[in-house]
Amino acid sequence: MRITPLDIQQKQFPVKFRGFDVEEVYAFLEVLREEMEELLRENTSLKEQIHIIEGQLKEHKNMETTLRETLITAQQMIEAYKSNARKEAELITRESELRADEIIKRAQERVVKIHEDIVDLRGIRRHFKEEIKRLVEKLMREIEFDKEREGETDEWDGRRIGADDGIEHV
Repeated sequence: MRITPLDIQQKQFPVKFRGFDVEEVYAFLEVLREEMEELLRENTSLKEQIHIIEGQLKEHKNMETTLRETLITAQQMIEAYKSNARKEAELITRESELRADEIIKRAQERVVKIHEDIVDLRGIRRHFKEEIKRLVEKLMREIEFDKEREGETDEWDGRRIGADDGIEHV
């Protein structure tokens, strides 16, 4: 059975001879209810953040897929350019050596340009991977931080460990 803040607020304790101080019990339950409400709000917020980050991760994966496809297409284009340049060079060589040299030179410039574009695209892909990795690491640090913080408030002995100054007396 899940306990809600409302369950805590509505909990009634029978009064017995030499039992607990009813006001202290209800005051503690009120503090417990408020803490639980805060945790539930925080949990909802974190779930929303995870949903947003998962969407961003999906977008980055789609970009990576697009980049891979672009690289494959560029490689195919390079091969096609090389093949066409060779065929044109053979035909043009028969007509004129001078014209053949000029066509080969232009084809090589295109190949260099495409190769530079491929190198640029690989750099972009590497950058996106690093960004995704940093984002995931940041999220993991935040989750670990939340786990540690939740662990600090597990024990109750009249003191509560505060986030800013160490120990807070109740």
